[in-house]
This record gives sequence, structure tokens and C-alpha cells, in this order.
Amino acid sequence: MMIPELPNYLTSLGGAEYKGFIISLFTLTAAISRPFSGKLADTIGRIPVMIIGAGVCFVIGFIYPMVGTVSGFLFLRLLHGFSTGFKPTGTSAYVADVVPMNRRGEAMGILGVFGSLGIAAGPAFGSLIAKHFPIEYMFYASSFIAIFSVLILMGMKETLPDKQKFQWHQMYIKRGDLYESRVLPPSIVMFLSAFSFGVVLTLIPDFSDLLGVERWYFFATFTTASILVRVVAGKLSDKYGRTAVLRYSTLSVMVAMILVGSSQSPLMFMISSALIGISAGMNSPTIFAWTIDLSDPLHRARAMATMYISMEIGIGLGALISGFLVGGTTAYIPYPFYLGGGMAGLGFVYLEFVYKKNHTKNKSNEI
Repeated sequence: MMIPELPNYLTSLGGAEYKGFIISLFTLTAAISRPFSGKLADTIGRIPVMIIGAGVCFVIGFIYPMVGTVSGFLFLRLLHGFSTGFKPTGTSAYVADVVPMNRRGEAMGILGVFGSLGIAAGPAFGSLIAKHFPIEYMFYASSFIAIFSVLILMGMKETLPDKQKFQWHQMYIKRGDLYESRVLPPSIVMFLSAFSFGVVLTLIPDFSDLLGVERWYFFATFTTASILVRVVAGKLSDKYGRTAVLRYSTLSVMVAMILVGSSQSPLMFMISSALIGISAGMNSPTIFAWTIDLSDPLHRARAMATMYISMEIGIGLGALISGFLVGGTTAYIPYPFYLGGGMAGLGFVYLEFVYKKNHTKNKSNEI
């Protein structure tokens, strides 16, 4: 709901040069909190962790309108990141608990469809509120919607067997809790792909204004295209393998980012948004399912947290670097998109020439 309006809101506070921090600060806290959410989801349960994440959204939404300084706004973005640090970790682990192994890709596709529906409706709804009412109403509406998530979660059944009561010592993070080494391959691909999304989140609002396109059109088209392919892509990864699908999706992200950066008309801009959506719809459920495939069932949430950390680092760096490269000069907007395309291309190179070689070598050693 907030993302399309936050750049202008920050500008109204006098912080136009800090637009790159809108996403990067959010993802920084999300990444920092992942080891905690992963450990807690594997000990006290999936549902409490999800409730914490949704609860942060509820509280922070009410506080935004009370803060009238750039530093205060940026601090809230930092705190808001805890929502993403907790909620998706618990959610993905919960889904992994309840679906059969041979339908993980499909299940992650279905989860992605509902997430994408929220992502599609949110910007449109938020921009509509900001256009016709004081922007404070948009923040309050986001809190109001978040509380429904909490109410739903309170009526769900926990899936973690032998869950423990919360104790403060569980917040102590050892080196082994920081990441799950088993899932480094999908995490690397996620990082290289997510960099592009950081660029998109940061620059699309300004790029839309430059081309005379309503800001939410890009995100709506992107998300609709993503929804249409997620379940199909998940099923394909169940049938033909995760890396087979990811080779196509990483190349698709590369091409889409180059097309967005080269867009000089609303038509090309919207076509590119659809292609990025298709790429993301292939990418996300496949990487999620691959992560679950490689994870230890006893540390499934930690594995998902590791993958999410790589995603947040990718998004955060993409946002920070794109904001730095553009620096308020619209003529430079294409270059971060080209850089994002190059990063996605490196994802293909990793899958085709590094992971494939090591995977084949390991299989040979096992034989």
C-alpha cells in the first residue's frame, strides 16, 4: 500500500536525496531479524512468529503520521523491517510443514499467488486513498488491514511438533543459527535475482512519473503477470527440476530489466513490467521449493530465514545502489536497470557453470 507513495512523502519531509533508504533500511532490519525469527519458528512455533510480524505492521502504520522529520521517518522504516523479518519466515515454514514433498513447487506457487494479490491490490488501494484523502488515511488503512492477518493467525493450528515455551535464552544467536549452509545455492540465486527487485521498488515511481504513467499501473501489471504463472511454474519445477526452471527465469529477468531501462514509451514500459512479473512468478516459488528440498526438517525455518536474508540483502543493495546512481537525476534512471539485468545474468551463469559443475562432481563422488 505504501511503497508507491513513500518517495513523494519523504520528499515532502525534505528528504528527496534519501529515497534509496526507503527500501534498503526496511530490508536491513528484515535481514538482521531473520536468524531470530528462524530460531524462534523452530522452537516456539510458526504461528507466534507470524503474529509478531503482522503485529509490527499494525503498530508501525499508526506511528508514521506522528513523525514529521526525515530522521524519524527513516527510523520507522528501520523498525518496520521487523514485519518482513518475521512474518514470511513463519509462513513459508508453516506451508512446508503441511504440503507433500512432490507438490512443494505448486504449494509455493499458490502461496505466491495470494501474496501477489496483496501486492497488486495494495499499491492501487494506497495510491487511491492518497489521491482523495490526507495521506495519513493510507497509513491507518494499512494498520487496519494488518490486524485481520493477526485475527486469522490466532484461529490456526500450530504445525511445529514439540514446541517450547518462549524463554529469553532463545534470543541468543550462535554462529550456527545465522545461516543454513545446506541452502546456499538457492540463496545465491535469490540474491542475484532480488537485486533487480530493489531497483524496481526504488525507481519505478519516478520512472512512471517521467513517462506519464500512473504509478500503480506498473505494479498492478507486474503482479498480475506474476500471479498467472506462479502455480504453473511451481508445477513445472516439481516435474522437471528447480534449476531447469531457474535457468529460464534468470535469463528472463535479465532481458526484462534491460527492456525497462530502455523504455521510452508507456507501452514498452508496461510490456516490460509484464515480463518482469512473469520472471518473478517463475523465480520465487521455484527458489522457495528448492530451499525446502535442501533443508533439514528440524531447521526448516532457519533454512527459509537464510534464503530470505539473501533476498533482503539483494533488494537492499539494489535499492541503495540505484538511489545512489540516480541521485535525483532522471537521465540516469536506465543504468541501475541495466545493472540489475547484469546481476540476474550472473544468476544464470552460476546455475549453468558453477552449481551444475559442482553438483555433477558431488554426484560422481557419491557413486
